[in-house]
Amino acid sequence: MSATPQRLVLASASPRRLDLLRQIGLQPDAVVGADIDETPLKNETPRLLALRLAAAKADRVAEEAAGAYVLGADTVVAVGARVLPKAGSDEEVRRCLALLSGRAHRVLTGLAVISPDGRRAARLVESRVRFKRLSHDDLEGYLRSGEGLGKAGGYAIQGRAGVFVMSLQGSYSGVVGLPLYETAGLLAGLGYRLS
Repeated sequence: MSATPQRLVLASASPRRLDLLRQIGLQPDAVVGADIDETPLKNETPRLLALRLAAAKADRVAEEAAGAYVLGADTVVAVGARVLPKAGSDEEVRRCLALLSGRAHRVLTGLAVISPDGRRAARLVESRVRFKRLSHDDLEGYLRSGEGLGKAGGYAIQGRAGVFVMSLQGSYSGVVGLPLYETAGLLAGLGYRLS
């Protein structure tokens, strides 16, 4: 007797998250971007923001994905209680990198999984990243690359910004956008067969 086919839906349009899932042998049956308002609520901490947004993405997509496991994720870059934006312009990338230069920051990725029977699991993964002091040439070169546009905190650790990182404590894949160990654990805990 064969097992019932299981479906996995990634509630994120991020190509990085899709690549990370494929890295561990998981190919979602669908990838659906969840159109939600990502504006932080008044007095909302970066940790709570990451968890709330991940759950909201999973909830939105689960409405249309009956019978599937739905995985939502959201990554927030924070300096203290300040949430850095997903940089939408070169000027925002410049401001983010100037703030991160020579200091440590937190990268918080919220995960939310909804099983076909409606059970839920969530997890927050926090990593600490320290950047070197960035020179004018570092900033200008990175801006010319265009890599920081659309990225939380204005950078992508898996690209050219990797050379800015002096230290990382936590999950490298979490900083990229999907902590693999924790993602696999949440899915397995709700009954998803990983292989």
